[in-house]
Order: sequence, then C-alpha cells, then structure tokens
Amino acid sequence: MAGMLKSAGFAVSGSDQQVYPPMSDFLAKMDIDVASGYRAENLEPRPDLVVVGNVVRRENPEALALAELAIPYVSFPQALSHFFIADKQSLVVTGTHGKTTTASLLASLLHFARLDPSFMIGGIVQAFGRNYNVGGGRYFVAEGDEYDTAFFDKGPKFLHYRSQIAILTSIEFDHADIYADLEAVKSSFFKLVKSMPPDGCLVACLDDPVVREVAATAACRVVGYGQGEWGDWVLADLEVRPEGTAFTALRGGKPWGRFRNVLPGRHNALNSLAVIAVLAELGLAPEVVAGGLAAFEGVKRRQEVRGVVRGVTVIDDFAHHPTAVRETLAALAAAYSGRRLIAVFEPRTNSSRRNVFQDVYAESFGAADLVVVREPVPLANVPEAERFSSARLVSELNDRGVASRYFPTTEDILDYLAGVVRSGDVVAILSNGGFDNIHQRLLEDLHRR
Repeated sequence: MAGMLKSAGFAVSGSDQQVYPPMSDFLAKMDIDVASGYRAENLEPRPDLVVVGNVVRRENPEALALAELAIPYVSFPQALSHFFIADKQSLVVTGTHGKTTTASLLASLLHFARLDPSFMIGGIVQAFGRNYNVGGGRYFVAEGDEYDTAFFDKGPKFLHYRSQIAILTSIEFDHADIYADLEAVKSSFFKLVKSMPPDGCLVACLDDPVVREVAATAACRVVGYGQGEWGDWVLADLEVRPEGTAFTALRGGKPWGRFRNVLPGRHNALNSLAVIAVLAELGLAPEVVAGGLAAFEGVKRRQEVRGVVRGVTVIDDFAHHPTAVRETLAALAAAYSGRRLIAVFEPRTNSSRRNVFQDVYAESFGAADLVVVREPVPLANVPEAERFSSARLVSELNDRGVASRYFPTTEDILDYLAGVVRSGDVVAILSNGGFDNIHQRLLEDLHRR
C-alpha cells in the first residue's frame, strides 16, 4: 500500500514494530521513511490521512494519538478501495486456499494480454518482482482476504473491494483467532456473495459443498468450475510433471483449449481453470490465455524451487492449513515421482499453533516419505491444553507408517537433515513465515558438504 500510494504521487511515511529486509530495503528504495516502534511523535508533522493496518490494536500509542489529535484515518482495505479500485472493474479472488496463486495468475495473464492491470496480492509476483501494480488498464485484481479489517472494523477485508467478478476457490475453517467455527467463516462469505451486484459474476469451485451452499444464495450469475459434472468449466486430462502441469479445459462439455503452466498439482490446475473462466468472461481468446499460462513465472513461496545442490531440490511453500499441506505434498509427490519427498513443517499461524487441527494434520502428510516438524513457539494467550503438539503429531504419523521426527529448534532440524538428505531428495519446507531462513541455510550446508 505504501508503494502504491507513493507511485500515485503521495508523500508517505509509516511505522512498524520491527523493520527488516526485504521490506525495509524495498521501502528505502522508494524513499519511504519508516519508524521502528510505535510512538505518538511518528505522527509529526501532522499527516492528512493515516492508514491503519489490522495488526494495530486500539491501545497502540499511535492509535490513541489519532483519536486525541482527531486525524482522519481509514483501514488498509478502505484505502485500497478508495484510491485504487473505485474507478476500475474489480476482480477479487477469495477462498480459504489458493488466493495468492490464483490472483497472481489472473494479474499476470491480464498483463500478458497487454491490458495493463492494477493489482494488490499477498505474494511477490515473479513477472513484476513485487506484489502490486498501479496500471492504466480498466481491471483491478485484489486478493480478497477473509481476515478482519482493523480494530475499528471486525468485518472481512474483501467486503471493501467492490467485487464485479469474484473467484471463490474453497471454504474451510481457518483463522481460529477470529472465527469460532466453520459457520462463522461461512457467514463472511455469505456477506460477500450478497454484496455483489446483480450484473456481477461469481466464479465458484462447485467441487466444494460449502462453496455450493454459499453460491446458491447469489443474486448474480454463477459460473461453476471443478472436476465434477455440475461445473460450466471442467478440468480434464490432467498431467503433472516436475516442469509443471498440463490439462484440458472443457467449457459446456466441449474442449476450450489445452493449457500448461509451471505450477504442479491438481489444485493449481483448478486455480488456473478459475482464471481461464474469468478471462473467457472478459472476452480473451483461448490462444491468448494459453500463451499467458505458459509464460507464467510463478509466485514466490508457492512451490518455489529455492535451489538444487548436489542433486537435492529445496522447495519453499506457504502451506500451513491441513488441506493446503495435503494438496501441496500430493502435487510434489506426483511431480517428482520416484524421488524421496521430505516435508519440513513449521506450525506458525494462530490456527496451527492451536489444537483445532491437531487430529486433521495427521491425515495431511501421507504423500511424504519423511516428515520433520518444528516445535512451535507457544501462543502466550492460549492455555497449554489448547496448544498444538508437534510431539503428538509425529507420534501419530509414525503410527500411520509415515517416518517422522520433531525438534525444538531450526538448528536441530538442520543438523538432522545434514545427516539424512541424499542426492535425489526433494525437501519441501512448509511455513507461512521465514522459518529462520532455513531454506538458504540448508542450501549452504549442502554446498559446504
């Protein structure tokens, strides 16, 4: 958001509790001053507007100063909507899984088609080297997060994004820190669908029964996609290889085109199919879409190959929800068939460090040949009885015949991997955080050996 506002001609400064690379380097290159730590003095000289991120709580010293000084403020989603989406056709990607990849695909293919889209996405799009663009075209692609907006607005972010066309990939229970159960999650998506205009279009994965339930309430047109017979768009003839995935898209039961991209796995083929459906709605020809998909370079931290050293392939992936872990490992097992797959998992999210998914995780690692789990950093405000147990997960995986180990620190994991990895292995590192830079450190260890 800071980069977009700066690009639009505003003077921008900001605050964060900690400032570190790569974002600190990025902001410095854009000549955006960032204060380390929150203080009322950071609001001097008095700004015209303050954008409040959802990590900021009501008792934050700068939030208190906002009220005292009566400085105008908005949430991040409000600012995005007001400054950048209002005069565009809004294409919003929502769902529990696949938002970043799907939104990146959509933005990249619009760019390939020379439509100069604007976008804001939760991951670095390789073709742009950043997660945003202020374009001159008519389309804005937004990753529509169901997480809450700000301390003064507990509704989901995606309600602010004025969806004209929305993709709905999946709906599962997640974000246990703000949602009580699946019904609470569903209520947010019901609101999203209700907010769409009658002349809008909901592109929904009807393989998901919860998505079908929500989509059935839409007043706008619903375009279904998936592998089931109920979809307007159906995935067929799927092939998964290390270099990527190929599939046929059926529209109304007839082949619309054969497509390839670099992203392995059934779930990524479905993400691609959703984008194909949107682009067809916008009038793009199959050959243009196929060219864009073939040229897609991927997204950082989504099945990203960080390096290959001495025959060992090290992959970085954001997967942390049990379903995402299962689908990611299944995709990698299919793509690298015949090679040993080692999964290294860090439970780090507010949900994964609670025991809400304790039993489900044991069903998510079956595609791996060896699983290594880090002991999570405890959530201070969560009672011990409600915390996730890595030791229990590893015990249950071993009982299921999946060789597994857990370790208290990243250093312990690196020491263990040094003794077990061998040429031909694929090491998939799964975390929504930096994981103590384990990817680069493992590659450096392999170089030294």
